[in-house]
Parts: sequence; C-alpha cells; structure tokens
Amino acid sequence: VQLQASGGGLVQAGGSLRLSCAASGLTFDRYIMGWFLQGPGKEREFVAAVSWSGFKTYNADSVKGRFTISRDDAKNTVYLQMNSLKPEDTAVYSCAAAPGGTYPAKVASYTHWGQGTQVTVSS
Repeated sequence: VQLQASGGGLVQAGGSLRLSCAASGLTFDRYIMGWFLQGPGKEREFVAAVSWSGFKTYNADSVKGRFTISRDDAKNTVYLQMNSLKPEDTAVYSCAAAPGGTYPAKVASYTHWGQGTQVTVSS
C-alpha cells in the first residue's frame, strides 16, 4: 500500500493550498480517508476525514469553515482544500486510510499512512 501526499508549500496567512493524496495497493473505496497534521515536537492531530462512501465528512473544530476534504474514487485520490490559512496551521500533513466502520478522528483507527507534505504559513 502506498499513500503519496503532495501539494504542500509556503503560503502567506489568508492564502490557500490544495493537498492531494494518491493511493495504490488497496481497495480505495472501502476505506475512510483522513488527513492529520504534526507540528514540531507535537503529537499527530486529526484534521479531517471522509467516509468510504464520500457522503460524510468529519472536521476538527480548528479547521471547520476553512478546510474541505473530498475524494475521487475514480482516481484513488483524496484532497484537502485549505483556505484562510493561519500561521498555526504550519505542520507536516499526512494522509491515512482506515477500514470502514472505524472511528475516523482517532489515529489508532488508521492502518495505512503516507509520508507527509510540509505546509508553512507565514504571517
């Protein structure tokens, strides 16, 4: 299984970025897909997740109204549209896959992880 995240970069506060995560080696439409962030010296934190059906999304309170997660099962890809970025959003963002039926906001639910992509928001 491979999860390849891309789309990170340096952006000014108030700007936008779109992260992508391409998955291979798994039955993509059977998995909940999530995004997590990890700041320097901090634990991994839940950002957002989308159900295997794509009909339900989950968001951390800190990103509600700013970030939108979506998936394209035809492309085996999950996206994170990040708007109104803040300096405190600076972190490494990783995508992950969890079997359907598990709790989407819990790190331990996820069985497959990709390498992260760095997002840096300048003030």
